Amino acid sequence: MSDACGCDEPTTEGAEENEQEAERLVDVSELRAAAVAGVLLLAGYATGWAGGPDLLGQVLLWAALLVGASTFVPSTLRRLAKRKIGVGTLMTIAAVGAVLLGEVGEAAMLAFLYSISEGLEEYSLARTRRGLRALLSLVPDQATVLRDGAQVVVAPADLRVGDLMLVRPGERVATDGVIRAGRTSLDVSAITGESVPVEAGPGQDVFAGSINGTGALEVEVTTTAADNSLARIVRIVEAEQSRKGTSQRLADRIAKPLVPGVLVVAALIAVVGSLLGDPATWIERALVVLVAASPCALAISVPVTVVAAIGAASRLGVLVKGGAALEALGAIRGIALDKTGTLTANRPQVVEVATTGGAARDEVLTVAAALEARSEHPLARAILAAVDTIADAQDVEAVTGAGLTGTVHGRPARLGRPGWLEAGLLAADIKRMQTGGATAVLVEHAGTVIGAIAVRDELRPEAAEVVAELRRSGYEVAMLTGDNHATAAALAAQAGIEQVHAELRPEDKAAIVAQLRQQRPTAMVGDGVNDAPALATADLGIAMGAMGTDVAIETADVALMGEDLRHLPQALDHARRARRIMLQNIGLSLVIITALMPLALFGVLGLAAVVLVHEIAEVVIIANGVRAGRTKALPLTAAPAAAPAPAVVGAR
Repeated sequence: MSDACGCDEPTTEGAEENEQEAERLVDVSELRAAAVAGVLLLAGYATGWAGGPDLLGQVLLWAALLVGASTFVPSTLRRLAKRKIGVGTLMTIAAVGAVLLGEVGEAAMLAFLYSISEGLEEYSLARTRRGLRALLSLVPDQATVLRDGAQVVVAPADLRVGDLMLVRPGERVATDGVIRAGRTSLDVSAITGESVPVEAGPGQDVFAGSINGTGALEVEVTTTAADNSLARIVRIVEAEQSRKGTSQRLADRIAKPLVPGVLVVAALIAVVGSLLGDPATWIERALVVLVAASPCALAISVPVTVVAAIGAASRLGVLVKGGAALEALGAIRGIALDKTGTLTANRPQVVEVATTGGAARDEVLTVAAALEARSEHPLARAILAAVDTIADAQDVEAVTGAGLTGTVHGRPARLGRPGWLEAGLLAADIKRMQTGGATAVLVEHAGTVIGAIAVRDELRPEAAEVVAELRRSGYEVAMLTGDNHATAAALAAQAGIEQVHAELRPEDKAAIVAQLRQQRPTAMVGDGVNDAPALATADLGIAMGAMGTDVAIETADVALMGEDLRHLPQALDHARRARRIMLQNIGLSLVIITALMPLALFGVLGLAAVVLVHEIAEVVIIANGVRAGRTKALPLTAAPAAAPAPAVVGAR
């Protein structure tokens, strides 16, 4: 809670205890005290209405005052000892003043209503914090490990790096690890927001909280439970929630000086009014002005929205680094998308095989795969994935900037770019492949070119849909890539992007983003590592597919944990809505203060009425802020179909 509200700042330990206790409204101590104070207050007034003993009525009103005041007076005194003042100070002065004027009932009503608002505020913040820390509940209570050939059940906290976990179908993974045996489909929806289970097998990473599908797995532990991906996400978000955005800084700039300012104004009203009129009347009006101008609703208007929105985003698989990032995300009007790994999945595939000279498709792929098996080139994986078995090759050497040479089946073989190898009859096919956005390589065996292979990093299936949705929402979309112009233009056309910047180095991307920022607030969406300069230059850096990538999570302002690009427009819509709610809350808070002060000054409203209006407004603002925690999951999508077999095109 803001300093302006005048409440103690809880320690981390205390905060965690509150989160555990405040599961229900009745668990909040302020609300329990308010309930007791309300009963006593009602009984006190009822005694007077029924003509009961005045002493009994006064005792009940005093009891209501003491119980209600116990929720904020002690913390106010502790803050005063530290030379800090807040709304609690204003309320305490108003209550004491009302008692001195003989209005014990008014003071008790103030204490009752203020304790309700304090309790609801604490409950709403605890509830939104629980929403974030609920991620940690995805970790199971126990895990099965294989030690000395036997299965041992241990608590996740007792897992050690190097342990071999046994994860049965339907069980959750206890901590991060690497699959050593078994194949399955993993439900990671609660972590990344992905709606489709992910196929996983030996050598692939798994993350804490994932639900194992159909197959038993042996998983080697790579992190302890205290440092797994879920725990890191929660720690980062909780640490970054203190980063305040423009709206929150504005609210704080208004609220903090308003408290001492109100004290000065109230004192002047009391002194000047007493000199010119009835002292009792003007002192009472000064106390009412004191309460009317209290900025607690203003101070809480943004924090409750930020905490609710960030917690909700984390449950969608979107990691937002604090209020500043949330507000920046909501103000973005331009999107710069990196191609590789963002618009595409960064998984190149063989999309076409053209043959000549009577060679068969399998022969072309066999020779190419034999050479690529010894290569670290990015295209090697795609070509190797297109064959069932890999032939042996001898004397394989890389020719820098050109390709590979070697011997396959006892005959010389070469694989490389057009220009280094003559395309011959395949020239038209090579041109068509490149125009279609693919990288083309030629294959030569025994001194004769036998075929060409087209490899392309295909667009994500949802890319065109996402770009269309962004444009409908009014965003300007640009694509940035280091690829050649032909490939970039072909993929941009498929995605529906008109503004394309190709053949860029990392520093070039940063320069382009700087230019885009001059036109409108711009976010850069990239992989969080290679695009670091552009991410840092943009108004907001968004890392794509950041689950398990510490660099992306730590450096980006926003991280999309999953691989579904549809989370981008979802995150943008969520942030815009949260930003609207922040501005609504700030506006309502200022309107209430502006309207109540003259009404209090001229005696139109008394102390109890002003307190009631203020606290109702605060409840409305809290409820409105909590709305930022409402989100909708992405609709289910069909599992991606297997890539079609490469087409075989015979040259004329």
